[in-house]
Amino acid sequence: MTSTQRIELPDSVRTNGASPNPWWANCVVYQIYPRSFQDTNGDGIGDLRGITQRLDYLARLGVDVIWLSPVYKSPQDDNGYDIADYQQIDPMFGTLADMDALLAKAHRLGMKVVMDLVVNHTSDEHPWFQASRSKDDPHADWYWWRPAKPGHEPGTPGAEPNHWGSYFGGSAWQYDPKRGEYYLHQFSKKQPDLNWENPAVRHAVYDMMNWWMDRGIDGFRMDVITLISKHLGPNGEMEDGEIGPEGYSNVYWFCEDGPRLDEFLQEMHREVFDGRDGYMTVGEGTGIEGGPRDEHITDPRNRELDMLFVFTHLDIDHGEGGKWTPKPMRLTDLKRTMASQQNAVAGNGWASIFLDNHDQPRVVSRWGDTSSDEMRVRSAKALALLSHLHRGTPYIYQGEELGMTNAGFTRLDQYRDLESINMYHQRVEEAKVESADDMMAGLAAQSRDNARTPMQWDSTKYAGFTAEYAPTEPWISVNPNHDVINAEAQVDDPDSVFAFYQKLIELRHTNPIVAAGDWTLLDPEDEQVYDFLRSLPDSDGHAEGRLEGGLLGDARRSLLVVVNCSSRSAHVPAQAAAALDGKVDASRIVLSTTDPDDAAASLLLGKLSPWEGMVYEL
Repeated sequence: MTSTQRIELPDSVRTNGASPNPWWANCVVYQIYPRSFQDTNGDGIGDLRGITQRLDYLARLGVDVIWLSPVYKSPQDDNGYDIADYQQIDPMFGTLADMDALLAKAHRLGMKVVMDLVVNHTSDEHPWFQASRSKDDPHADWYWWRPAKPGHEPGTPGAEPNHWGSYFGGSAWQYDPKRGEYYLHQFSKKQPDLNWENPAVRHAVYDMMNWWMDRGIDGFRMDVITLISKHLGPNGEMEDGEIGPEGYSNVYWFCEDGPRLDEFLQEMHREVFDGRDGYMTVGEGTGIEGGPRDEHITDPRNRELDMLFVFTHLDIDHGEGGKWTPKPMRLTDLKRTMASQQNAVAGNGWASIFLDNHDQPRVVSRWGDTSSDEMRVRSAKALALLSHLHRGTPYIYQGEELGMTNAGFTRLDQYRDLESINMYHQRVEEAKVESADDMMAGLAAQSRDNARTPMQWDSTKYAGFTAEYAPTEPWISVNPNHDVINAEAQVDDPDSVFAFYQKLIELRHTNPIVAAGDWTLLDPEDEQVYDFLRSLPDSDGHAEGRLEGGLLGDARRSLLVVVNCSSRSAHVPAQAAAALDGKVDASRIVLSTTDPDDAAASLLLGKLSPWEGMVYEL
C-alpha cells in the first residue's frame, strides 16, 4: 500500500506553509486518460473496469494518487471535456457502480482518486445550456450570450459580436437560431462557456462537487479553472483585440485570470472543502505564470487551491506561429521558466511538477533522444530525474514511466484530436498561413494525440490495451513501437525506465530533502547541463536533513542534482564542480541514471556521458 510507505513530514520541515504539512507534500500523482488506458469489453475504448483491473500495476509503481481525465456523460466532441451530465458516467466508460468499485479498490491499495472537474464550460447538450437557449427560462443567463454586431444580419458571416478566435480554430462565437443570439465558446463550439458571474451557476457547480466528494472521491483537478472569471467593461462590454494573420483576435485577454477569480475560488473552498480532510485540489493555471499570482492562489492562507499547473516551461519550444511551428528547446529557457515557478512558491504555496500530460506531446520525443532505444531509455531517465527532483508534487502521465514516444502519424486521417484537425484546416486551407507539409510536421511534433495512443501493456497486436481478437480496433492507432516499449518488458527489469521511476517515487516518499527541501539553481547559462541544489534549512538558516532510515538527523545535508540534457558528453559546470570541491565518494550517490560507480567517476573526472544524471549527497 503506497500511502504507508511515505514518511510523515514533521512541522519542522516546511512544505507549502500549512501546519501540519499536507499529506500530498511527498506524494506522486499518476494521470490516467481513460479512453486509452485499458479496454475490457472489446469496443476499442478504455473503461473504468480496465482501470480497476490495472490498479495493482500502479500500486507496484508506487504512486499515491490517481487523476482521471473525464468519464462523465458526454457527446465526446472533445474526448469528454464537453460534459452533458456531471453526475452520470458515460456508458462508454461504464456505470456509477463501476466507479464505486474503482474507488473502493484504489482506497484498499492505499491510493486516492482525483477526478477532472470541467466547469469553465459544459457541453451544448447539457440541460443547462438547452434551457438557456430560451430568454424566458431561469437558465437564460447561465452562459455568455450576445446579440449580433449592430447593422449585421444574425447568423451571417461577420455578424459575430467581435473577432475573438477559439483556441480550437474558427470564431469563439456560435450563432443559435432558437435564441437568435451568439454564445461564447473558447474551445469547441459544443463547449459553451458558463457565466460564473451568475451565483446560481456557481452554487449548482458546488452542489455537484459536494455530491462527488460525498461519494468518496479525494479531490479534483480543475480544467482551465483560471478562465472562469471574465474581464468585462463597466457595462459588460467585451472588448476586441488586434486581429491576427488567421483573421481572429485573441480571447486570452478577456478570459484569463479575471478580476473575480480569487473570490470564486475562495467561495468554492468554503462551499465544498471546508470541514473535509484528506482531499487535494489542483487547478490548470492557464494564463498564470510563475510569480505572485501562482503564490497567491496556492498559499494555504488564502484558501483557494493546493497547487496549480503552470505551463510557461512547456511554451519554450513554440515558434512564431505558436505550438504548430515548433523550434528547438534551449536548456537555458527551461531553467529560466522552471526557476520562476520554483521561486514563486519558495515562501508559501506549492508547485505541480510535470513534463507530460494529455495535452502535450511525449517529452522523450519532444526534448529527449529517440534515435535508438538505448538513447530513448537514457533520455527518459534523465528527464525524469530532472523533473522529479524539483520541489513540488510530481505528476506522471500514463506511459511516461515506460518512456513511451510520440505517435509518428504521417496522415491527417490518423488524427482524432479536434484541435489538431481544426487547426490544420484553418491554417492550411482557410487562412493559408502554413503549408500542408509544415503543418503536418507541426502536428507530428505537437499534437495532443501524441499522448493519447493506447497504453502499451505488452507486445501483442493491440499492445494489450484491448484483446487481439476484439471485434473493434482501438479508437486511435497503437504506436508501432509497442513491441519494444511495453510494461510487460519492463516491470521485472531492474534497468528499465519503469524501475527508475519506482526509485524516484521511493526517494520522494522517504527523503524529506527531495520532498520539501529548498531549491537553488546552479549554472543558469550552461546549455547542456541542468544542475541545482536541494537543502533543508533550519530556523537559523543552516541546511539540515535526514537520510538515514527516514529519521531526522542533526548533520547538515544538501543534495546536488546534475543532469546532462544532451546526446553529447558534457563537462560538469563550474558551480556544480565547486559544490563538490574535488571530493567524490560513490557511497554518496543517492540515485543515478547509470551505475553509481560510473556516476561517481563522471563527477570526479568532471565529464558526463550523454543523458547522464545523478543525485549526490554533499
